[in-house]
Amino acid sequence: MLSSEASPRSNRSIPVNSSFNRTTNNGPLNEAAAVTPKDAAAVILLKDKTDPKNPEVFCVKRSEKLAFLGGFHAFPGGQLDPADAEARVENRPDKETAAMISCAARELFEELGVLAARGAESLTKGQRASLLDDLESGRMSWPALLAHYDLYLAAQDFTFVGRWLTPPFSARRFDTWFFLVNCPSRQEPHVIPGELESGEWTTARAAHLRWQQSEVLAVPPTLHALKTLAEGITADLVERFLSTPHAHREPVRRIEFRPNYICFPVRTPTKPPATHTNCYLIHTSRSVLVIDPGSPYEDEQGALHSVIDELLAEGRMLSGVLLTHVHPDHVGGVNALRSHFGNVRVSAHAFTTQGLQDSIRIDASLADQDILELEGEPQIRFRMLHTPGHARGHLCLHDQRTGTLISGDNIVGLGSVLIVPPEGNMRDYLRSLERMRVLPNLSVIFPGHGPAMANPYQKIDQYIAHRLEREQNILAAVRQGASTPKEIIACAYTDVSPKAHAMAERAVLAHLEKLQDDGIINHEDLHWRTVGC
Repeated sequence: MLSSEASPRSNRSIPVNSSFNRTTNNGPLNEAAAVTPKDAAAVILLKDKTDPKNPEVFCVKRSEKLAFLGGFHAFPGGQLDPADAEARVENRPDKETAAMISCAARELFEELGVLAARGAESLTKGQRASLLDDLESGRMSWPALLAHYDLYLAAQDFTFVGRWLTPPFSARRFDTWFFLVNCPSRQEPHVIPGELESGEWTTARAAHLRWQQSEVLAVPPTLHALKTLAEGITADLVERFLSTPHAHREPVRRIEFRPNYICFPVRTPTKPPATHTNCYLIHTSRSVLVIDPGSPYEDEQGALHSVIDELLAEGRMLSGVLLTHVHPDHVGGVNALRSHFGNVRVSAHAFTTQGLQDSIRIDASLADQDILELEGEPQIRFRMLHTPGHARGHLCLHDQRTGTLISGDNIVGLGSVLIVPPEGNMRDYLRSLERMRVLPNLSVIFPGHGPAMANPYQKIDQYIAHRLEREQNILAAVRQGASTPKEIIACAYTDVSPKAHAMAERAVLAHLEKLQDDGIINHEDLHWRTVGC
């Protein structure tokens, strides 16, 4: 049904990295690294003989155990293997495209058991299973397997429909080639245990509707594909896929993981590995709420203002700005936003107001359990949660209707959270995590840094377990004779790069103060010791 001569070689190429100032504040803790996108391929698998007016596509759900986009709905695919370039691809336009077609075919076979190779039509289901076992066990490489069974890939079976770059705010980035593929007749996809949790045939229209109803989470290229296919398979299908600049390696800035929740990452002087802070634009038919406009840089502020202008031009009112906490990478753009839009109402916790009294005017104080409801449709109603630990006045926002939690810096999508006394308090932080853990029906966490998390309870459990493990390792180091933060770091933070030890020492102090409050250790003569020693 599908064939195309569209070539990715004609795509525009843009810079994927830029350099910028990285002065410090209390943000996520980890080692800085320039993130270069890795080549990857994904397959949009169409059902054999599907209805062109309402096509069916095979959608998968990524395992919630995955660190990258765990729990998201997507298409099968994965990272390029060097050996992919050695596979036989007939009618290939160039070596790069051939390698990516090979990658797409291999991932499709590994994840769904579908072998989109010429010659595979003569194989039985059992034979295909045997080939898959040969590949997964490592007995045969992908190119060797194809050659041994006299199989080959045909470029015309893989219709190129775009290359999408993961946005710069992510610690893991991919340059993903998307291909439309017709499922071979007599083959039925099934999820192979591993990175995928489940998969099913569904019409693109139904899948996109599930997203619109906040039932699933998906990244922009997946949503674009579903929306495009929902309009039917027509002569201009490939053209419609390629109509957005994002399909030509221009990273998405306005990211709508969930309807009415726009994540707009802005470049900030934050802690590595983060380079951006997520500003959220929550909108209804009548209102726009801005959360954490954190960038102090004019170009980033201008980009944010333009997106807000677009939302207001559609008939909405700017209902206000809300700050999750006091740190500079979350408040750096407030005054510029006020200058652009006029007298904007800014809300925050009283402790945040106190910390910003010399730099930013706060108009309204928010406290634990306060309700903030936006005018218009759909109904968006936030309950404020005072969640100190990272900062004394830290607020999280909970939308129980959709199971959404905006977590600020209490939970982040990359790295770890730095708790620095006296503003930070480890006991408070653990209590805040426990409180978030018992929120009902959580479906997604929107963090202050990094991508959204569709495995909220598992993520919170990981945070709690990580902190308690750190505490036990620190206590063990003290019991073994380490008495200063530097000595404790050497014993308890062996998994942390020496470049990050200075920040880690500040985090250790928060743990030591908690252990002291617990009556387990004491601090005398500038040294930490267990009680009784």
